[in-house]
Amino acid sequence: MVIDRPWIASYPAPASWHTPIATGFVYEVLDRSAARFAELPAIDMLGKKATYGEFAALADRAAAGFRELGVGPGVHVGLYLPNTPHYLVAFFGILKAGGTVVNYSPLDVESVLRHKIEDSRTQIVVTLDVPALLPMMERLQGTAGFRTLVVGQGATDLAAFPAFAFASDAAREHVDAMTTRVSFARLLHNDGAFEPTPLGDPSSTVAVIQYTGGTTGLPKGAILTHANLTAATNQYYETTQVEPPLLAEGSERTILVLPLFHIYALTSVMLMAVKIGSELILHPRFDVDAILNDLHAKKATMFYGVPTMYAALANHPRIAEVDLSALKYCASGGAPLPVETATRFFELTNVDISEGWGMTETSPAGTFTPTRGLRKRGSCGIPVPGADMRFVAVGDPTTVLPYGERGEIVIKGPNVMAGYWQNDAATREMMTPDGYLRTGDVGYMDDDGFVYIVDRIKDMLLCSGYNVYPRNIEEAIYTHPAVAEVSVIGIPDTYRGESPKAFIALRPGAMPFSFEELTEYLRDKLGKHEMIGAIEFRDALPKTAVGKIQKSVLVDEERARRAAMA
Repeated sequence: MVIDRPWIASYPAPASWHTPIATGFVYEVLDRSAARFAELPAIDMLGKKATYGEFAALADRAAAGFRELGVGPGVHVGLYLPNTPHYLVAFFGILKAGGTVVNYSPLDVESVLRHKIEDSRTQIVVTLDVPALLPMMERLQGTAGFRTLVVGQGATDLAAFPAFAFASDAAREHVDAMTTRVSFARLLHNDGAFEPTPLGDPSSTVAVIQYTGGTTGLPKGAILTHANLTAATNQYYETTQVEPPLLAEGSERTILVLPLFHIYALTSVMLMAVKIGSELILHPRFDVDAILNDLHAKKATMFYGVPTMYAALANHPRIAEVDLSALKYCASGGAPLPVETATRFFELTNVDISEGWGMTETSPAGTFTPTRGLRKRGSCGIPVPGADMRFVAVGDPTTVLPYGERGEIVIKGPNVMAGYWQNDAATREMMTPDGYLRTGDVGYMDDDGFVYIVDRIKDMLLCSGYNVYPRNIEEAIYTHPAVAEVSVIGIPDTYRGESPKAFIALRPGAMPFSFEELTEYLRDKLGKHEMIGAIEFRDALPKTAVGKIQKSVLVDEERARRAAMA
């Protein structure tokens, strides 16, 4: 018999769903760790390190510098940066100064960046003097209220970065709220003394405006308060409280390769790592050889990735030669983890990947896979502490379904956003009448409280009148020994209405197979209504900045191809 909140019984003691989730100001996470782990390494990039004490002191200096530039409550500061120490120091400095962070993706096109600057009312942007970043922001400076650029040295040139050189030759030029350009070194050229600004209630103080992917229309800015982000961090922390202990605070080493401008890396990786005093090993981009080298040489203990990263690692010819004995915790998010990828990675490394689910609007805490006790491959786990979850009828959020039935996932908790920035209509559309956030994900929950994501509502296909979920087809294709990556979209079909088409990238050295060979392979794995109608081989599939396969790009390319043939 299914009981209410069945996931509670699946919690590994002493972790508990009922644990009160503390909230506070985000910068306090760093301050507390600096007090506890002052002499321990906090940041490692290109072999250069900074301790927690040095990290916190630099954040104070950044806060003082931002205050000179006029940053305080209501002032929005953009971060247009890759994974470098500049991001970490600026992030905490902005929040200490009382400002709000707005994250910008270096992969966004100019029109999207312009929209975000105008919509968020960003006044200051921090970037680097590299060709991929600075020229774009120089063109956009002057858009709406964007008046000031803070410019750091190149991402791989840390010699002049005070966090690692601990000296600055920056001229003490006059800086005030009217300054239009200042070097990052100048921003930090002070004694770190500043007058703290009373911020009031963490639950009503905006820490970050985090834009969604904009898969439908222009991106929307999720309002994430200090309470949202600290709640999510503490929810993640509580899930690690197991016996025997999983993590040793002050002793872990975390590879941070997911982009910090994405909410997954920001909260699940960076804030969680800072909370436990973990050393952050920064990587500006995903280079599988560089990751394997650091897993081996730096004895990294924690790695967070997305499914495509785990597929790349598992399929790398050197994986069997790399010493992964220090690795103790691996997590996957951003997209459903194929069972075949998880199984293969475990066979090669003896490390179980803990899958989780979340979204920008949940900061992004949602579900987690217990690190002890009951685990289920193919599931993204159980709801995090303090988060309530239901399933409602697709298209009718007022109808709550029994656990076990497929429906849209809705969630409520202290980690759920305060709403969309300047968009009350979109906020209302995302909420159920009783205050749950509609996620757009279709899934179900089993008797033990484990959640299974079936697909996104917008990705669901209608084939011969049947609902067909691309993820089911992808999971079946992933079991083929030659397949490294696959994504399934719908294409027009005069008979079926829609027909699934699979885009496939093969493992290194694997030979392509015919459409007939694949359909024969899938015959006992898919229903007739789910059977693919076409395949296309690619060297690689298009991905987002965080490494998720972009179905929207494949859809657009397919639509353009068919239009050209018409």
